[in-house]
Amino acid sequence: MNNGALVRLIDVHKVYRTGEMEVPAVRGVSLEIKRGEFVALMGASGSGKSTLMNILGCLDRPTSGSYLLDDADVSGLNRDQLADIRNRKIGFVFQNFNLLPRTSARENAELPLVYNTQRLSHAQLRERADRVLAAVGLAGREDHHPSQLSGGQQQRVAIARALINDPEMLLADEPTGNLDSRTSVEIMGIFQHLNKRGITIIMVTHEQEIATYARRNVMMRDGMILDDHAVSQRSDAAAQLQKLGTDVTM
Repeated sequence: MNNGALVRLIDVHKVYRTGEMEVPAVRGVSLEIKRGEFVALMGASGSGKSTLMNILGCLDRPTSGSYLLDDADVSGLNRDQLADIRNRKIGFVFQNFNLLPRTSARENAELPLVYNTQRLSHAQLRERADRVLAAVGLAGREDHHPSQLSGGQQQRVAIARALINDPEMLLADEPTGNLDSRTSVEIMGIFQHLNKRGITIIMVTHEQEIATYARRNVMMRDGMILDDHAVSQRSDAAAQLQKLGTDVTM
């Protein structure tokens, strides 16, 4: 029994080799994340949090140790197998949005479906993309290009793209890094709403204020977990936005 764990890391190490030099980025990390958790991975630059995020997202493999995702050991899978896991189980949100500039919000949201083994008609693609865009507050902006959208709206498109395959887990790497404080609260409100719907969220951040929107904080230093604790007084984005006279559209 895995006690409801979606993610289990067991003594994971990641070592990068440059010539004869070995640089340990992750050193003996063991971590369990249950379904439906909202976890913030924290730490200074060089702490190993981004490397750990890459391993969790099946973008990289550990040098040693085991990574069990949904009870399946994915540590030794090849690139194609890892790509299939990413497409079926994981959604990604990045600091820089990574949207295609000459395509609409709808087409950006549809992009992961291009790699889906399930064949969808044009009408089905459009319906699914419009549904997730509406879910993040972008109904009516489906045909807008990124240059016609604010930073917060672009990040909402990126979140819609991450959701379009109904992933079990959402990985967010500094998702508010390029946003002002008010827009950051709006984006964290979307994450909190998604988490209430049951989506497991793992977010990398170096901002303590942003980490308080999660339910659990994992602090890293020198490739190891320094601290792992539940957030005692979690920030409520919806309440904060109501005070500002704004609402999170979901």
